Amino acid sequence: MARFVIEARPERSVWAPIQVSLLAILLTCIGGSFLFMAYGVAPLKGLEAVFIDPLRSTYGIGEVLLKMAPLLLIAQGLAIGFRAQVWNIGAEGQLIVGAIGASLLAIQFDGTTSPLLLPGMIIAGMVGGMAWAGVAAFLRAQFNANEILVTFMLTSVALQLLYYLVSGPMRDPMGFNFPQSISFGPSATFPILIPGTRVNASLFLGLGVTVLALIFVQRSLAGYKLSVGGVAPGAAMYAGFSSKRAIWLALLISGGAAGLAGVGEVAGPLGMLQRNVSPGYGYAGIIVAVLGGLHPIGILFASALMALVYVGGDFALLTVGVPNAVTGIFQGMLLTFYLACSFLLTQRIRRITPETVPKGAPAE
Repeated sequence: MARFVIEARPERSVWAPIQVSLLAILLTCIGGSFLFMAYGVAPLKGLEAVFIDPLRSTYGIGEVLLKMAPLLLIAQGLAIGFRAQVWNIGAEGQLIVGAIGASLLAIQFDGTTSPLLLPGMIIAGMVGGMAWAGVAAFLRAQFNANEILVTFMLTSVALQLLYYLVSGPMRDPMGFNFPQSISFGPSATFPILIPGTRVNASLFLGLGVTVLALIFVQRSLAGYKLSVGGVAPGAAMYAGFSSKRAIWLALLISGGAAGLAGVGEVAGPLGMLQRNVSPGYGYAGIIVAVLGGLHPIGILFASALMALVYVGGDFALLTVGVPNAVTGIFQGMLLTFYLACSFLLTQRIRRITPETVPKGAPAE
């Protein structure tokens, strides 16, 4: 009786990751065309609004770069953990805690003109994100708790903590009871890079982390240990690599990067701490990391694409009248098509008949 088995392809092109990403983008555009037709919008006009219109003005390009910065930071941190098979999906909560930590410092030293305030906020935000991820690292390393569930649930805790703080202890007393903190002064905010836009110097944090991630992954012993532990945990254990140390390192790095993204938001376009500190960057960063093939350079381009989808969704809302939910749908299609294409290009389905089974092979 014939049967089908799934097996890894014996030969894989070095261009496979790029082929997977391009094919996923193409399929997303095709799927998006049907989506626009469902809303009565010409497909080409809808795709133009999402992918072309934001790049036609300085303001649109600035918005793309603005949203690219947190996505790049989060995805680079998550990718390091994913390579080690440590699945941190709570970057959204770590971003929130990082934003809270930086805001506490900005509020405490409100009115100061010290040039050390912003660097202090960066450190506070990074430490906050690392501490929040450290809770999951401790539970995974000591009690083998599933880090997917722990990091996801900690995000809800961080969100409720944010709601409490901006509605109580950290609320602006002169803010007419709105759930937000005081506005931060110039010493507590990043300078604008392009006049007339909102893109600020937090973009350099993302680019700097990209360089560090590239060095860490390709040039450092710690990065090599993490990769080996993820691909071949048995070999890593035989070589004396500590699995607990890998868990701590992966989660602390990804948490610190997410915390930096939180600093970029409160010290950047928001200029304060408020309830909607993130539009879901922590979850979108997962898609960016996967779409970039977990490679620092691939993530750089993937973050630019995802930022373009974010801004393009807003442009499509204004120009062709489709709902803002189109952004989330495009993100979901990108991830779904990427995973499907990755599976088909790295695996194959083979039909096995009794004639193809070698003689003497054990029966299944």
